[in-house]
Parts: sequence; C-alpha cells; structure tokens
Amino acid sequence: MLNYRNTNIVFFVLLALLLLLSFFVKVNWWLFLLLFVARFIVIITGSTQIPLNFFLKAYCNNPLEKEKKVALTFDDGPHEMTLLVLDVLKKYNAKATFFCIGKNVEKHPEILKKVISEGHIVGNHSYDHSRLFDFYRKDRLVEEIAKTDALIEKISGKKTNLFRPPFGVTNPSIKRALEVTKHHVIGWNIRSLDGIIKNEKLVFNRIKKLISPGGIVLLHDTSLQSVNALEQLLQFIEENKYKVVSLEELLDIKAYED
Repeated sequence: MLNYRNTNIVFFVLLALLLLLSFFVKVNWWLFLLLFVARFIVIITGSTQIPLNFFLKAYCNNPLEKEKKVALTFDDGPHEMTLLVLDVLKKYNAKATFFCIGKNVEKHPEILKKVISEGHIVGNHSYDHSRLFDFYRKDRLVEEIAKTDALIEKISGKKTNLFRPPFGVTNPSIKRALEVTKHHVIGWNIRSLDGIIKNEKLVFNRIKKLISPGGIVLLHDTSLQSVNALEQLLQFIEENKYKVVSLEELLDIKAYED
C-alpha cells in the first residue's frame, strides 16, 4: 500500500543502494536528483489527495455499500447561505453533515443552532481555515481543533468526533495532532468543485457523473450556486431512487462522543 511510511522505506533503500553503488562505479548525480524529485512528487500528491490515505485513515466513502445511498457534506459555514441550504434540505427531507469553521461559529451561533435543531450533524473544520493550516506544528493544530470543538459543544451540548482538514490536506503534523484529539477524519469521493466553478449546472453535472452507492459528496454552504446545485442534485437523487443518509449510517461511526 502506498503511504508515507512505505514511501520513506523505499526512498531510503534506493538511496542506500545508489550510495553503495557509487563506491564501485560512477553514478550520475541526476539519479540522486531524480530520486529526491520522485519522493517529493509522491509526498505532495499524498498530502493533497485525501482519498489516498497516505498519512492517515480518512473515511472518503463506503466501498462496501451496494444500495443507492449517499451522504451530503457541507464545508466552511455557518454562513448566511446556510439558511437557504437548510430550506432545500428540509424540502427534500434530507439530512447532511456541516463541517464548521470555528470563527464562523462565533459569528453565526444562531445559524448553527438552527442546523442542529433541524437534525443535521456538525463536524469540525478547524478554527480559522488558514491557508497555512497544514504548516502549523502539532500543538497549534491541537489548539485549533480543540477550540472549535468547544465552540460546537457550547451550542450543541455534544463534542463532535468528526474532523475534515482544510483543503483536504494531510501531513505528519496533522496526523500527530489527530492522534491527540481522536477525531474520525472525513474526506470525500465526490468533489463538486462548487468553490471554483461558478455555474450551478456545471457543478450539478459534475456531481451527477461521479455519484455512486456509498459516496460522500462535498459541497459548500457559502454560495448561491451551491444552493441551486443542491436543489438539482436532490431532484436527481429522488428521481433515480437514491437515498440521502447520515455519515453515521453510511460509515457506521458515531458523530459525537457518548
């Protein structure tokens, strides 16, 4: 299995072989460079592709699910648009998981209360969702995650077990932090790209092509195109006999501590 540990083992074995070989024959310097570049590419790919489980185990779907069940997840709220998302979900009697940013919880506590009161699950998506998040050291990561946990617990009365790393990036520091906080890491296998694509039809069509039993859909509750794409998606799900289920049901995990 391709992961960080195995990558390092292969790298150091190959490096040792090249060094040993260099005692007997001339070894071109570019072979060493090629080895380092290959390791760099593999690690960057593993860091940015959460379904690879390169540094840690992340739940990105349920590959054993044969029934037409999917889970909906929303990142980066709570936000004013969250209210419109909730209206669409209620219209189709669908439940979702909202991965919330701590500073947005502080800004919109009433919206988070509404999310919870309507039966949706809440997860942790860091405190500030900084672009530097994956460069933080373990202690700061633990502090960020714990701070957001506390904000969610203050409103919900429950401590969430679910964490989604900003941008889906993982690395050794994040792994060590999560060994402390004990969260389940939640990824996705159906990425809508609604944070990049501004055309709701293109967002919907992308999801439609990727949807399959056991899938986890990533959307954002921060834009009108996402709200409109969600409406089209739920119509499609209804027409094609899919069922929206919670992450707890899809993955057989607990969203909150007992």
